[in-house]
Amino acid sequence: MSKRDYYEVLGVDKGASDDELKKAFRKAAVKYHPDKEGGDEAKFKEVNEAYEVLKDKQKRQRYDQFGHAGVGGASSGGGAGYSGNPFEGFGGFGGQNVHFDFGDGGLGDIFGQFFGGAGQQQHGPRRGRDVEVSLRLTFEEAVFGLEYPLELEMEDECTHCKGTTVEPGSNLKTCPDCKGAGQQTRVMNTMFGPIQQSVTCETCRGKAKVPEKVCTVCRGSGTERRKTTMTIKIPAGIDDGATIRLRERGEAADGGGVKGDMYVHISVKPHKRFTREGDLILSEEHVAMVDAALGTEIDVETVDGTVTMKVPAGTQSGTDFKLSGHGVPHLRSDRRGAHIVSIVVDIPTKLTKKQKELLEQFKKAGKKSLF
Repeated sequence: MSKRDYYEVLGVDKGASDDELKKAFRKAAVKYHPDKEGGDEAKFKEVNEAYEVLKDKQKRQRYDQFGHAGVGGASSGGGAGYSGNPFEGFGGFGGQNVHFDFGDGGLGDIFGQFFGGAGQQQHGPRRGRDVEVSLRLTFEEAVFGLEYPLELEMEDECTHCKGTTVEPGSNLKTCPDCKGAGQQTRVMNTMFGPIQQSVTCETCRGKAKVPEKVCTVCRGSGTERRKTTMTIKIPAGIDDGATIRLRERGEAADGGGVKGDMYVHISVKPHKRFTREGDLILSEEHVAMVDAALGTEIDVETVDGTVTMKVPAGTQSGTDFKLSGHGVPHLRSDRRGAHIVSIVVDIPTKLTKKQKELLEQFKKAGKKSLF
């Protein structure tokens, strides 16, 4: 199903200013908040996606020119977007999403066959598989960060042989197939005639040595599948849709190679009162008409607890107040954003006779003051 136009989602014209975009976003975010009566989580996410693209000048320019294809169809930064480079988005050509892998049997082997003497295969240490984990955090956990305990079942280093593949008490010996070279030579019949090709020894996997006696637990793989407990540090200020890469925290490799990486995908539960815009936290506070006219002090709920805020006399509905230092921490500094409080002035719909008389007197007094 095709995506709706981002300007249509926010209810603004294509030439809308940054301030108009921001006001439209706040209004729609409050309207569709999933935890409010009549809220809609799908529309809430759609509104967030539209604003994330349109508030960024470069993304907005690409969107205006190329539509959803210009921003990868998403707001989290995962799409490559089109920048004039026809290979953008492909590993090896200046992109970031897709990687061409010419491994065993690919172009590396083809060139190895044709130019075996000068271009023999070079194999580094084997690498374990990557692991992906999805964590769902509360709003406060994302703001302040935490240490998250994990228990995963995965391939880890064999506890019996410590990843050496050798039965304890036994030793390594020279590989009988490659005679300690780590490579073997094969003759390939090609259209150019017989060509020699050097390949990694399948018996020792290029290590030149093999166990005298293979580990009886892992049977020579160097790994075993078991439950592994670890603690992941989630930084303060992490946002919904972010991914954390933990190097060499994935599965162990057969034969004692390099561990894979762990990718932690973060999602954040919507809050009942707060929404987030970058390092800003947004909320609404209702004030009675008389209090707004005369001025008052109100208690505002923040992620740090309750804060008393002064509302000056004559405050209008829609006025924003900033509580500095009560927003979201910056990922790369000790600074924090602000908490923006938007005032909603409540006008009574039902008045007593006495209240009506007082308002009439106030109205007449206001007219007299004009003359």
